[in-house]
Amino acid sequence: MHKIAHAPPEAQNKRLIIAKIVVVALYAVGVVGLSLPEYREMFLKLTPAQLLVSLVILLGFHKGWNEAFPIFATAAFWIGFGAEAIGIHTGHLFGDYVYGPTLGPKLWQVPIVIGVNWFLLVYLTGTVFHRVTDNDYYAALLGATAMVVIDYILEPVAVALDMWHWKFEIIPAGNYFSWFAVAFLIHLIYRKANFERGNPLAAWMLVAMILFFTMLNFTLEL
Repeated sequence: MHKIAHAPPEAQNKRLIIAKIVVVALYAVGVVGLSLPEYREMFLKLTPAQLLVSLVILLGFHKGWNEAFPIFATAAFWIGFGAEAIGIHTGHLFGDYVYGPTLGPKLWQVPIVIGVNWFLLVYLTGTVFHRVTDNDYYAALLGATAMVVIDYILEPVAVALDMWHWKFEIIPAGNYFSWFAVAFLIHLIYRKANFERGNPLAAWMLVAMILFFTMLNFTLEL
């Protein structure tokens, strides 16, 4: 039976520090680039890449690589993406809205990276709150509530950067209720799935993302 080789603690700590610096640089450069009109178009094209790079860096520190994790990841992607597809084509769930070109290639009029975004946000918030309580429903409540707060911060920025647009330029209250409901469902799946949830980069990246959108709310003069 072969032993699994693990990097020494010093090497792991160094790798984590480098990853944290990269995350800060990634989002700080994004804020600057999107805030300057002369560079905004170029940085908008890089938005899907920024999301995917964040995902790759984050999963580099994921520990629970077993058969349950890809099941959760697939469920998170398709439940989130499917909810958005229903919303786009029916006007139900989130309200009447359409996606712009900023988030890249689309499937059924929904950017493919939207599924990635749902997975990423549930993973981040779920990982941050996973030690708060042993009650799966309470943990899902906390995670979904955190995601509603993030969505509230994100919405003005997303509209300003042509990620999506609301009918009559009004964000309906139902958007936040449905966002909570979908997030709660995916968080429950996250809690029920049997894989290790610790990720030393999760809280750092979540704070970086929140600060990213918060700062853009000011620099874009919304």
